[in-house]
Amino acid sequence: MGDRWHIEVDRSVCIGSAQCVHRAADAFRLDAARQSHPVETDADAGEEILQAAENCPVEAIVITLAGSGESVFPPEG
Repeated sequence: MGDRWHIEVDRSVCIGSAQCVHRAADAFRLDAARQSHPVETDADAGEEILQAAENCPVEAIVITLAGSGESVFPPEG
């Protein structure tokens, strides 16, 4: 079994660019206010989710390892 990630979107930072939806349509949705949110807060680790976080223009997506809380994105340091 692979890693599980906990995914959060800081809605106070999100500008609704939809880059996350374009990169990982199965993992992110925009609501009626064009704010992003994860489809599920805990998901299997995956390259598409990481690319969505890396390409968010305002770095509103935070990914940690589910259970331990260890940072995946943004990288520490």
